[in-house]
Amino acid sequence: MSTGWLECMPMLRKSAKDVIDGLNVTKDLLPFDIRGIDTDCGSEFINYELLDYCEERQITFTRARTHRKNDQAHVEEKNGSVIRRLVGYDRYEGLKAWERLACLYKILRQYVNIFQPSLKLLSKERLGAKVSKKYDKAKTPYQRILLSSHINDSVKKRLTFEYKNLDPVNLLDKIQKLQDSLWNVAWNKKAQVDNELTVNKASFLNTPTEYSD
Repeated sequence: MSTGWLECMPMLRKSAKDVIDGLNVTKDLLPFDIRGIDTDCGSEFINYELLDYCEERQITFTRARTHRKNDQAHVEEKNGSVIRRLVGYDRYEGLKAWERLACLYKILRQYVNIFQPSLKLLSKERLGAKVSKKYDKAKTPYQRILLSSHINDSVKKRLTFEYKNLDPVNLLDKIQKLQDSLWNVAWNKKAQVDNELTVNKASFLNTPTEYSD
């Protein structure tokens, strides 16, 4: 969590293949290499396929303890402050919902990583019942990338070019429209979303770039 960079990847099914496909897309989006992953204990993560994938690429693979959500504190915090706040708690099923969620995440990653600052905890001290916390100056993940000595200059230039060509107001407008589109296909008992059983293989590998009704 050195930079706080966020990438969200929707999965159509809970399977090792979908996780690996998501990692392949994610590695092309991240401004740095994947050095390690830390998962929960779901079967989509704890399997030989993902283990082999990580070993072949020298990615450190660790997992949380069963029923210990605090082991995934950073992920759970992002789930609350970003995903649940913008996507909500509705249930989504089928290809239509997956496509719209993927479109939303594509815009959301730009807005959060480039324009949303966050505080980073530097130290914590307990004096009796009182806990004192010290934070650094609020920065966006993009700003933390620029300050990092571990990121090469070509990546920083690419991100700076992207930053200069983005308008946060325009991104917010797109997010709101994509939210409405997504909520229109939320699953409920009275009107289930059509769940398409046959999905083109390419749909798993390519994140949609735009959506139109």
